[in-house]
Amino acid sequence: MLDTARFILDEESGLAGDTYASSNTARSYAPPSDPALLDSYSRTVADVVDAVSPSVVRIDMSRDGGAPAGAGSGVIVSPDGLILTNAHVVEAGRRADVTTLEGRRLSAAILGRDPDTDLALLRVHDGASLPFARLGDSKRLKRGQIAIAIGNPLGFDASVTAGIVSALGRTLRAKNGRMIDDVIQTDAALNPGNSGGPLVSSAGEVIGINTAVIMGAQGICFAVAANTADFVLGEIVRHGRVRRAYIGLGAGTVPLPRRVALRLGLDQRTGAVVTAVEQKSPADEAGLLTGDIILAVDNVSVTGADDLVRLLDAERMNRVVAVDVLRRSDQRRFWVGLKERAS
Repeated sequence: MLDTARFILDEESGLAGDTYASSNTARSYAPPSDPALLDSYSRTVADVVDAVSPSVVRIDMSRDGGAPAGAGSGVIVSPDGLILTNAHVVEAGRRADVTTLEGRRLSAAILGRDPDTDLALLRVHDGASLPFARLGDSKRLKRGQIAIAIGNPLGFDASVTAGIVSALGRTLRAKNGRMIDDVIQTDAALNPGNSGGPLVSSAGEVIGINTAVIMGAQGICFAVAANTADFVLGEIVRHGRVRRAYIGLGAGTVPLPRRVALRLGLDQRTGAVVTAVEQKSPADEAGLLTGDIILAVDNVSVTGADDLVRLLDAERMNRVVAVDVLRRSDQRRFWVGLKERAS
């Protein structure tokens, strides 16, 4: 942890309670030295890298004839060899070979892809126990937290970059044209080849799966949040694909206006703001608009885009559900006929 600023009280001043001392004797500010701060930061990053790097792998894809079909990164998230990566890393190939930090080369099967979130799940064929990283709770993230990216950019294996969480609840358009909700923005440098690798917190937990950069910009990079990745992983393990209800909107996470929340008696502090509505979609037909803040779906509280992703599951396909929203300062209820999202 970084050292915090220390205030020193002069013992001879005799100050107590709420009495304020003169500027000459009472309080002096003793800031930590820059070398101490930098050394603490460096130790934090180094410790995280040492702990997580063994679970980060290089993924090489090939076609049936053996021709190369792209490469990227991935992270092992279970001891039996489940690997999270990006859907666009594996989409062009049929065979996946993974290389560990220690140089061990293993073959892996593609269990499933979810282009809607740009995530894919692989499993290593070898049954040996493998080092793995833990998925964290991305809902607990705050802007300004340390963010560490580990991967294989441009073929430089086991590269590390560090920065901060720049923003939360972003929306990003996937390669198939659909919107990925609950995306983390970071300034930890990413390059081609980082795709599919982990974005890691100072606690050593995977908080996101690195997915995209804005070409030509500096320090604007994106990762799919860990809570979304955890949902997709569970769906692929159970069903081989992500079965979800289709509502037809993009969403991000925003705080609720405090005065409005108090007036309406709302317990939650955040909701899922509608950032886009697809034409002729269930959301459009029900009357939802850009700027609406979704508070609940089917009477279940929605505190962010990750909740919305989780609630639009297979159980709600082909059903009409209540969607409670905050529009300006009024709470409204809409009835939305959810459909099954086409593959």
